[in-house]
Amino acid sequence: MPMSGASNSIDRVKAVIRPRKGKGLTAQPWWPWLVRVAKTAFFVLVAYLLVTQARAIQWGDVFDAVRKRPLQSLWLAAIPAAASYALYSSFDLLGRHLTRHALRWREVAGITFISYAFNLNLGSLIGAAVMRYRLYSRHGLNADAIARIIGTSIFTNWLGYLAVAGFIFLWSPLQMPPQWKIDSLGLHVLGGILLATVVAYLVMCIFFSERRLVVRGHVLTIQRLRFALLQLLMSCANWLLIASVIYLLLEREIAFTDVLCVFLITVVASLIVHVPAGLGVIEAVFVALLSHRMPSSELLAALLMYRAIYYLIPLALAVLGYAVIELKAGVAKGK
Repeated sequence: MPMSGASNSIDRVKAVIRPRKGKGLTAQPWWPWLVRVAKTAFFVLVAYLLVTQARAIQWGDVFDAVRKRPLQSLWLAAIPAAASYALYSSFDLLGRHLTRHALRWREVAGITFISYAFNLNLGSLIGAAVMRYRLYSRHGLNADAIARIIGTSIFTNWLGYLAVAGFIFLWSPLQMPPQWKIDSLGLHVLGGILLATVVAYLVMCIFFSERRLVVRGHVLTIQRLRFALLQLLMSCANWLLIASVIYLLLEREIAFTDVLCVFLITVVASLIVHVPAGLGVIEAVFVALLSHRMPSSELLAALLMYRAIYYLIPLALAVLGYAVIELKAGVAKGK
């Protein structure tokens, strides 16, 4: 369900579809305050976890655990990491199919890789928006085409998240630590809602394909079912690959479904807290939910290596690739 930035298209669709004002839960005057309170409460909770966990951790043990990890385990974890980046780098090819632009697949994959690495480390505004716009505009694409490519890629990514999280929360939710004295009912309910959302979208693709909707000023085009299923398959595979990196770095001592569940929870936590690269948030959630099953030092050692493999090394390659593109553009401009 990609976005288009064309204002004339938005105006045309708004003339047909106009949201009713003053109705619904989100139209209530207290709704924005409720959202702010919920976000603030969650931020405080994560901040509390960060502080308490950081104070309790013996960082010397963490670095000792990192040094003791065999090099073979790092290479093994690097395989799904590389596969994930290769797969995500093909997301923008979906946008190329929709916009029919003439860039070669290698150019598209390179732009997507660079943007994804910057996105993970510096935030979505820089990676998903600014970096993609700059790189695509250098290749002659207009703003409308770029917006549609970005929207398609983002939607593909989160469609898979909804499906994977919905399935794992509903059928294999994490058993909470004993000291928390709460069950997994909330995850069951959330999983059902997420899966229902994915199913609803696929049903829309069957009966309302090629139709346009306006959501908060963005024109959304409902794609054909075959295209939506391809988006779903690609994104689900990518989320599973990312979780498998952590699973392998934990030396498979914790069930993959549990690692996947915790990882998916950290994604939401990082989004709410808005910390670049989820720095500290991922670690706090993993330690809070799994430290009763594995020493905190071992968990953090695995997560430090995960950051090196999935965040820092790709970022270094992305910076190099971006420098090469800028250098070539400067040489071409000087001719």
